Amino acid sequence: QERLSLNEFQVWVKYRNKFGNLNPMMRTEWAAALVASTLANINRKKDSPAFSVTDFAPHINEAPVSLDDAMKNWI
Repeated sequence: QERLSLNEFQVWVKYRNKFGNLNPMMRTEWAAALVASTLANINRKKDSPAFSVTDFAPHINEAPVSLDDAMKNWI
């Protein structure tokens, strides 16, 4: 039974942070959500807010919004 060295583990952590989860279903969900959000944004009214990928991907969590960003964008 082989184990990952600390160096190998750190390389995998960097890879996952850069490219995301290796689960093919999550990648498929993200790809479908990207297409859906693009189509929704093409067809939305000009005065309605833009859709994001996470609006169409229930298993992908959107990054939390900071208080400063929320105050700038929501008012």
